[in-house]
Amino acid sequence: MIQTYSSTIRRKEMDAVLTCMVDEKIGPGELNARLIQQVKEFFKCDGAVALRSPAIALKYILMSLDLEKASKIMISALAPAWHYQVIESLGYEPLVLDVSETDGLVPVEQIQSGIQKGGRLLLLHETEGILPDFEAIAALGIPVVEDISQSAGASVALKDENGNVTEERKKAGLYGVFTIMGLEEHDVITAGGGAVLMAPGRREWIVLKKFTDEAPLTDLLPDINCALAWVQLKEFNRNETTRKEIFNMYQHASMIGRHKTFARDMEGGSTMCSFPLILSSSFKDVKSYTARKDIEISLAFEGSVIALKDELSETCIHAKSLLLRTAHFPLYPRLTHVQTEKVVKVLGTLP
Repeated sequence: MIQTYSSTIRRKEMDAVLTCMVDEKIGPGELNARLIQQVKEFFKCDGAVALRSPAIALKYILMSLDLEKASKIMISALAPAWHYQVIESLGYEPLVLDVSETDGLVPVEQIQSGIQKGGRLLLLHETEGILPDFEAIAALGIPVVEDISQSAGASVALKDENGNVTEERKKAGLYGVFTIMGLEEHDVITAGGGAVLMAPGRREWIVLKKFTDEAPLTDLLPDINCALAWVQLKEFNRNETTRKEIFNMYQHASMIGRHKTFARDMEGGSTMCSFPLILSSSFKDVKSYTARKDIEISLAFEGSVIALKDELSETCIHAKSLLLRTAHFPLYPRLTHVQTEKVVKVLGTLP
């Protein structure tokens, strides 16, 4: 059976972990610092800190922003459920917004509506590695925190003073006041758990640093996890090239059938963290069919906010529809050529 998900952990990552264990330095230390340096070089952000979970990262962000308790924080209905749970546990009110069926992202109109309902902050989840219209969101004048757990590595082409597209690109993670890059099991870069909290600008980093400098060791990511993330970030471009090649084959194969993929910029403007297919038939029927071919598929958004809060179904109609109809097919660098060809063949014959 070809599993839906598999880590990108290879020999290099394991060597880094084993070295860490042999040196008996597994707590936050040298490799934590090395990971941060790698993050700063890769993203060109001003400062960063590696923490034990995305939830802890959000806690430090809200402390730095000094947002009043009970303030409304806008989130996507397709964001991971922890967005809702952590916001609520910290004494704030989650304001859940519906998404567009074409790309799974929260439309600007929904954000405008959220602001009118009292939304003070936008926690922007870049679902399935797809980047939103940052220009249009910035024009709303609302503070934005990016979650690039699925979109790390994606970038947007910049424009010159005349509005013409240039060759210069700006990476996801540099558009908000702060950025969370999850390092959890199914995130595009994984450390088996944890998160990197980034401050794109110097002014934000000065504020954030005051809090993170006083962080207890239990909030900081241990070196044994940092070892995994450090090597994966170094190997990101190679892994992403492999994922993109597989994604292109899958996309071409799926065009034969009646099922759809999300609209996305294929030239660097999105990260191929997974292969989501929006089904026109029953998920149960498709799952049974792929299982007979020894391929496992999973509901793409089974761990999302809309899955956690079914009572939102009436106000988040598109998200609810995508929850029921979107399937993840196996896509990861460790897939062999034979396995990839098998998935391609099945994609072209789905019921």
